[in-house]
Amino acid sequence: MSEAFERERQNNARLDELSAKVSALRGVTIDIYDNAREHSVIDSTSETFSTMGTQLKGSAGRLGRMAASGNKVAILKLSGMIIGAVLVLYYIWRLFF
Repeated sequence: MSEAFERERQNNARLDELSAKVSALRGVTIDIYDNAREHSVIDSTSETFSTMGTQLKGSAGRLGRMAASGNKVAILKLSGMIIGAVLVLYYIWRLFF
């Protein structure tokens, strides 16, 4: 009877060790998942900024062609929009900082 009790105690000890290892593995798996999710967000943000840069480059090219054509009314409108945008950004900056 004592031998059976000893084996049962050893089995319980091994089961506790195995449970601890499974818990540690689960923690590592969750950390890997969180890290992968963060990388996908970073990749998505990088792609968004890359697209925005391409669009901004195209817009700057179109604005350059418009300015080169000499359309004075369009140039005045563009100057007004740029000044207005800078003022809005300045007031927003002052509001928060």
